[in-house]
Amino acid sequence: MLKIAKYLALAAVVAAPLSAPYATAADYPNRPVKFVVPWPPGDLEDVLTRVIAEEMASETGKPATVVNKPGAGGVVGAADVARSRPDGLMIGSFVADLVTTQLMSGNAPYDQNTFEPVGIFLDYPFVLATKADAPYNNMAELAAYSKAHKVSLGHFGYQALPTAITYKAADQQGIVFSSDAAFDENNCSTLANGDADVINTTTQLILSCLASGEVKLLASLTRDRLSIAPDVATLKEQTGVAQTTWNGLFVKKGTPEAIKQKIAAIAEKALQRDEAKNLSANTGAGVYWIGGKDAEQVIADDYANAQSLMQYINR
Repeated sequence: MLKIAKYLALAAVVAAPLSAPYATAADYPNRPVKFVVPWPPGDLEDVLTRVIAEEMASETGKPATVVNKPGAGGVVGAADVARSRPDGLMIGSFVADLVTTQLMSGNAPYDQNTFEPVGIFLDYPFVLATKADAPYNNMAELAAYSKAHKVSLGHFGYQALPTAITYKAADQQGIVFSSDAAFDENNCSTLANGDADVINTTTQLILSCLASGEVKLLASLTRDRLSIAPDVATLKEQTGVAQTTWNGLFVKKGTPEAIKQKIAAIAEKALQRDEAKNLSANTGAGVYWIGGKDAEQVIADDYANAQSLMQYINR
């Protein structure tokens, strides 16, 4: 009975409403466009998605807005896009795990065939950060300290890809977290209030306390060292764990190719704006565009690689 209910729920989510006319490539967008960011406002994907939305409105003359809909590790917002029509009028701004580990763990009311990527545009500068006066400065020192002292971890949820990456690296390094907790936001106050000793977050959320010297970085979960912290070694350098995370634009499967190409062209143009370039320079984020079949290949590869992280989900 539970399985039947699950399948019925999935069918209800992915089935598109039958009301309202579809947009065509020629008149797209024929109505306002909504970008769904399944996280609170303020982080990198939110800022860049707003830049893209502004470019969409400027290019098309139709309103384009960003709606933040956090919850369940991003699944709540993604489910909204799963219920949309394949017309490009609702666009999801999704982090990698929404189409990889969230699917594998059975937490998402959609499947691999629900969405199509328009393109990938952001390599998150995820980091492990702690208070500046913490008695450890890198992963090896954290491992040694954690064996004799309690160290708590703050993260974005047990199904979040960066959380799994963090726990895999911790296991390989011998780091023992005495406790952990999930937060919709991991920022300066998470550390200052003592909610966690170490947080898995993005540089965008802790820029102010990095600049003030209240917080320091232990490692970056990125392909290369951050431009804003070149002395901080990557997680790969310190532990051998190389997987990173990204953000991309997604639409409901079946959206006409010409509409996806129009969205892609607008997004690529938006990423050349000063706001996007400055964000990259100030945070260390990788801002770029990978579209079409190349984006599909990135997702397929990451889905395969994410299999090795599943043992660290729902710990």
